[in-house]
Amino acid sequence: MVEQSDRAPLLDWEEIPPPDPNQAGPPPPAPPREEDAPAEKSSQPAGRRTQTGTAAGNGWSSSSSSDNSTATATTTITCSPSRSVTAVVASRDGSPGRPRADLRGHGWTRPEPLGTDRNVHFPGLSVRDQWEEKDQIVAVFVVTFDTRSGNMVEWCLPHDINLDGVEFKSMASGSHRITSDFIYFRKGCYFGLACFANMPVESELERGARMKSVGILSPSYTLLYRYMHFLENQVRHQLQCPGQYSPLEAFYEDKKAVLPPIGNGLVTACPTWSVTTINRCMHPEMKITHPAGCMSQFIQFFGEQIMVLWKFALLRKRLLIFSPPPVGVVCYRVYCCCSLANVSLPGIGVSVPELRPFFYINIADITALETEMSYVACTTEKIFEEKKGLYDVYVDNQNVKTHRSHLQPLLRLNAADKEKYRKLSEQRQMLLYSQEVDGDCTSNEEDLFILFFMELNNRIFQTLSDVAGSTDPTLTTEHVRAMGLDPQGDRSFLVDLLEVYGIDVTLVIDNLCCP
Repeated sequence: MVEQSDRAPLLDWEEIPPPDPNQAGPPPPAPPREEDAPAEKSSQPAGRRTQTGTAAGNGWSSSSSSDNSTATATTTITCSPSRSVTAVVASRDGSPGRPRADLRGHGWTRPEPLGTDRNVHFPGLSVRDQWEEKDQIVAVFVVTFDTRSGNMVEWCLPHDINLDGVEFKSMASGSHRITSDFIYFRKGCYFGLACFANMPVESELERGARMKSVGILSPSYTLLYRYMHFLENQVRHQLQCPGQYSPLEAFYEDKKAVLPPIGNGLVTACPTWSVTTINRCMHPEMKITHPAGCMSQFIQFFGEQIMVLWKFALLRKRLLIFSPPPVGVVCYRVYCCCSLANVSLPGIGVSVPELRPFFYINIADITALETEMSYVACTTEKIFEEKKGLYDVYVDNQNVKTHRSHLQPLLRLNAADKEKYRKLSEQRQMLLYSQEVDGDCTSNEEDLFILFFMELNNRIFQTLSDVAGSTDPTLTTEHVRAMGLDPQGDRSFLVDLLEVYGIDVTLVIDNLCCP
């Protein structure tokens, strides 16, 4: 039930920072999450969080135990579709730490998160990386559907910010058919999250329905998940009490960004997908707003077709996913596709276009997409299928297709693809079994999924680098099989991969040569 007051207790939404390590006294215990303890009723009002040292929703403690007093700086992770997974944590002085855990079909302990103490500067992380870990809300806004004017920005802070197009990004085409949704999107060099709701009303002026979205903009999407619950509450509040903006004003005043002093103070580049920070700030956050975990649903939805998407992602193609509303779950598919292409080897991919998540797009984004070399996006507008110059791969439901003839062979699954998917499925089942039987709550499918493909990519590029640096830079059938690829079925994929990444080797398969 939405509170009818125009006041906004900050703790209804606020992500509580970690406690000051110099402050005496232990932090109060965190309340159990509703999904973890459904039989136990919380004494807190809906949406309110108890102050704690644990980052809300991600299950990572911000305090370190007594036997782990040395803060970690980097994490070296080795995993394999066919081997165990070991996470080795290096200490700040660069000396290797002991392995945290070993996955032999069961799971592993997540490395301690970096950057939990906001006063600590971690070696190996750029100032921008550390800055992105902080709350940086550059705008908060309310979008409404007006029966005469269509989608329009009803209110925003700051008042002078350019929100052109946000009225369409935060209320997806076709949303009038659903009651609620959430949308991730990009606005220039900012990322946005908006929550939409549709409420029936007895009003001829509003044609029987009132539709609004409440959203925020930030330089990075990795922390937007924190405010999902707040935005959901606020959009319901705006539907029932239009024009009462005090909660949003209080939110913005507390979380508004202090942007780095670069030029005019604007962020001039989009946040990079740094593989070195994957476990620190990329994948754990988005999954908690999806009840079953976005990776799990991604695997179940696409099945073996994941291996086709993996190849297109690694080749840095332009991927466009179509789906009717609701679009929130499709935004997660965008994120999952980007996660397929992670490579942690130094120097790999520096000369290729970055695979950028655009999340939800509409016809207002056509001009921006025309200059993009590589991206993953989703849309609810079928007209994009006809705009073949804007994409390389079009995904309609589970149907993956391409109009580019040289990419057609990549649509066919080969024996090696099916074997890799079998190993991924096998590891998933073993992980789920360990969670059910052993009560293992430290392991999750997101880690398994991302590390599986990262190791696969690392193995491919390590082999290619070794061959390219040898006295005989010839890639043989044995090399291809060692990379987990099919010498015949993946030949076209390898040719494209060598060209895209500029790797100078000679591919020799069954006496067929190509540079």
